[in-house]
Amino acid sequence: MYEAGKDLSPCSEFSSPNRQIYSDVSFHHCRISHILKLLFVIIFLSLFTSLPNIAYAIADETQTVENEILTLFPRATRAPELDPETKIWSVYQLNEIIGYAYESNDFVDFKGFSGERINILIGLDIDGRFSDLKILHHHEPIFLHGLGPKPLKQFIDQYPQHTLSERIMFGGRKTGQKEDAHNTYFDGVTKATVSVIVINDTILSSAREVARRVLPAYAQQAPATVRPELFNILNWRKLLDLEFVKHWTLSIGDFEGQLGQPLSSYPAEQLELSHNYTDIYYAYLNAPSIGRNLLGDADYTRLMDKLRDGEQAILIMSNGFYDYLGDEFRSGTIPERISLEQHNLPITLRDLNFFDSNKANLPKGAPSSDNLRVFKIRPQAGFDPSAAMQMVLSIKLDRNHLVHDSISVKSDYQLPSELFNKIDTASISKPEAMWVKIWKGRLVHIAILTLSLIILSIAFIMQRRLVTNSRRFTWFRRGFLLFTLLYIGFYVQGQLSIVNLIALLMGVLNGFDIQVFLLDPIIFILLSYTAFSLILWGRGLFCGWLCPFGVMQEFLANIATKLNIKQWNISPNAHQSLLKLKYFILLGLLALAPYSLTAAEKMAEIEPFKTAVTLAFIREWPFVIYAVIILGLGLFIHKFYCRYLCPLGAALAIMGKLHRFKWLDRRQECGSPCQLCKHRCGIDAIKKSGAIDYDECIQCLECVVILQDPQQCAATMSANKKAKRHTPEVIEPVRIIHGK
Repeated sequence: MYEAGKDLSPCSEFSSPNRQIYSDVSFHHCRISHILKLLFVIIFLSLFTSLPNIAYAIADETQTVENEILTLFPRATRAPELDPETKIWSVYQLNEIIGYAYESNDFVDFKGFSGERINILIGLDIDGRFSDLKILHHHEPIFLHGLGPKPLKQFIDQYPQHTLSERIMFGGRKTGQKEDAHNTYFDGVTKATVSVIVINDTILSSAREVARRVLPAYAQQAPATVRPELFNILNWRKLLDLEFVKHWTLSIGDFEGQLGQPLSSYPAEQLELSHNYTDIYYAYLNAPSIGRNLLGDADYTRLMDKLRDGEQAILIMSNGFYDYLGDEFRSGTIPERISLEQHNLPITLRDLNFFDSNKANLPKGAPSSDNLRVFKIRPQAGFDPSAAMQMVLSIKLDRNHLVHDSISVKSDYQLPSELFNKIDTASISKPEAMWVKIWKGRLVHIAILTLSLIILSIAFIMQRRLVTNSRRFTWFRRGFLLFTLLYIGFYVQGQLSIVNLIALLMGVLNGFDIQVFLLDPIIFILLSYTAFSLILWGRGLFCGWLCPFGVMQEFLANIATKLNIKQWNISPNAHQSLLKLKYFILLGLLALAPYSLTAAEKMAEIEPFKTAVTLAFIREWPFVIYAVIILGLGLFIHKFYCRYLCPLGAALAIMGKLHRFKWLDRRQECGSPCQLCKHRCGIDAIKKSGAIDYDECIQCLECVVILQDPQQCAATMSANKKAKRHTPEVIEPVRIIHGK
């Protein structure tokens, strides 16, 4: 028989008949050893198969920038010339300039999710059209080690032949097609939202900056600000006469002349042909002589309070046979049928939802309208209210469900210069930070996540009350874990990773920039909350409640229990040895990161999080097999990965040593003589003494449930039994009847 303390024999000794002389413990230890070896082979294959992705991050050093530029302009016949002052390359066909090329890093400083800028070589022809684009360098993890380079190339390949005059929008009813002359819908990249936003802003912002410098059609003068002290009382008629309010009339004939066929040939529900004209009224509102006279003092003041610094407002309304909003317009969104242009660049208009709860009080004589809307223009649009602009109406009419006709018409609008003060470009406020834009776009997700974290915090603070009803607690825990997996993990992509901590470490070493971490609000909130919870409760709150991959393993453990799958026994010595493995993995990652971040991120693939959660198993086969094996082991060893391999768990355990409180209740009888909690603890985080090992505990609170349940806690049951034994019986008094 196997003797305690004796070294485990080689696995070959487990072959029949020798296997019978060893205990199940030794056999399982050997089997786990085999499995670990298999895991590392699969990790190696995963790294090897993904090595080509690194090469995409850096341009071929054997090629010069000049040669790369020539690939962007097939018509070029001579070497491009660089202007050292502007850092813009001129591209020639014989002696004629046919376009310009530049590196985006020379014009914008937008950092990606990796903390580094994404450098793109961009070509623009003389009409402001993208000729081609090439990624020179990037370090976005999702494209390097996740989705691969193909989705990134497919994304940037959508820009060539599109102009700066188009409004590029992601998604939409006609993805990949032009809805009209000014709206272009691009495909985004699922799972890479932040990186795509950064890349798009890098391309468009740098292209507009270059266009303003070298293309006359896009030249822009210094912007202007309104003169707040200038106000004259004007009635509706005077506002129209001065063209402070522009009246734009379009007849049925105007439409038919543009479309080339009568409007009666289109389905009737698209038009109100009982009217002969469409009248559109629009006006710039920030100038007091326009805005105060149109809205009245109260609404004008409310509008100015609603607008942030640098934002400007335009009022638009219409009457007639064609509604400038359309049936598909929703409050607070960008209208598709109408837009603003200035210097051949689109100016995005976004609905302010200004009159939803307050009825407009326009001056006497103004027409009534059901589609009166106030739209805002953000500072980064580069809008100059003192310069000429054009209101653009996009007309799209469906002949049937397959064929539609699209045209656009424009109306000029120019306000007098005396309404404004010209300002130097040096004094212009900086555009809204990219992270602010991202946070505004994810306010709903941020609110839901924040609320869930508040609920979880309250539950932990009031855990004794929560666990008094074990059934209620079980439903609460399972419900929250399901929320973590489906919403935090799959939906909002909130799986924390050791890569996040490596990025934090590299940020500290190379100059910390918090804006890099703010680019993903979900990850930032979870990181911040986890840091906070480490101080109070240790690592367990994150690992046991907020890790989507940990939830997967826990659900698999529950399935194993329901199916009566026999669990593999691990000897205490083997268990203690395996616990150290995750710390060695963490040490290797942290030691490697300062020397080669790429290599460290490759090594971080030991985490199956990206495969199982971020990419939902849509990945190269070695990664998928590895993740499936890890999860499969969870059917036989409770939370195998969390206990033995997770470098993130190791890092949190180290930082969690600073926790201030030990919230999990213990009794004097725990450990001696009672071992119930230890035997029930699936993660094996309770010592024989009854003490909690907070480095390994995931704070599932099951031991607290046992302690609070008089039907489960052996110490309570024993105490109640003793109390009952020593309580004297109450003897009912005997009634004595005289004479008997």
